[in-house]
Amino acid sequence: MTDLVIRPLTEDDAHLFHTLRVPPLVGRGFLGHTYATVGQGGEYRPEWTWVALREGRVVARAAWWGGPEDTAPIALDWFDFADGEADAAAELLRTAPLHTEYSLLAPPGWREQPEVRAAAQARIDAAVASGLAPLVERYRYEWTPECGLPERPGRLEFRPEPDDAAIEDALRRIMPDTLDAHDRHAIERGGVDAAVRELMDILSWFPSPREWWRLAWTPEGELVGIQVPSRNPGGPCVGYIGVVAEQRGHGYAYDLLVECTHDLVEQGATKIAAATDQPNLPMAAHFARAGYPVTQERIDLI
Repeated sequence: MTDLVIRPLTEDDAHLFHTLRVPPLVGRGFLGHTYATVGQGGEYRPEWTWVALREGRVVARAAWWGGPEDTAPIALDWFDFADGEADAAAELLRTAPLHTEYSLLAPPGWREQPEVRAAAQARIDAAVASGLAPLVERYRYEWTPECGLPERPGRLEFRPEPDDAAIEDALRRIMPDTLDAHDRHAIERGGVDAAVRELMDILSWFPSPREWWRLAWTPEGELVGIQVPSRNPGGPCVGYIGVVAEQRGHGYAYDLLVECTHDLVEQGATKIAAATDQPNLPMAAHFARAGYPVTQERIDLI
């Protein structure tokens, strides 16, 4: 094969991104999303979009995403390549000086659909060949009013907490034996305090008011956990649900999820996005009970 040319795009040649024709079976494409640079009115930066070219033809592409205020990308959104060009795709990821988590989106039950499974597995294999490693698979949900608003159980009291130190203390008490793979990975890398700081950074990144965060308490004044109604760039979402270790086993995560849903609806939400790890069976059961349907699956690689 001829040598590859791997480089970022510019505003002047951003159209090259669209010259790679791949069936939109997985990734942003299957959701109907389109790629456009900030200069074109979209949300992607050409310097964070890299292509691999062979004889001037795009054979692989990758587009990283970050918020308007971010100085570095926070996610790999697009990763596609032509038939027979998996090696070029892996080399593209190795060459580009951008390193973030890759979240591959897929329809529910993607493994039972042969063409979709092949498309997803090809991307996973290429990402692994580039040096990324699978972390976890997740369910993604979308609540709408047609799902029905779950009734508040009424077992807990929810109060705002303006003191970050109190929030951090609650998160620290949530971390032991957590079922969240991202939190476990953060703990393995730097310990509980580092994981708490990382989570605080994520929650503070959301462009929704800090005043929305709520700690949950029993009527007797015992801390149960935290629920964070949020907005991400796509709209309202369940930012975080967590129960402190000593209060687990009572189903309180359901109470927190219901309260979070009510809070967002009271703020005008007509769609609420959410996600949980597939191995987190208790939380997945709470989402099902609260009327949240699975609309996507997600494979996270780091």
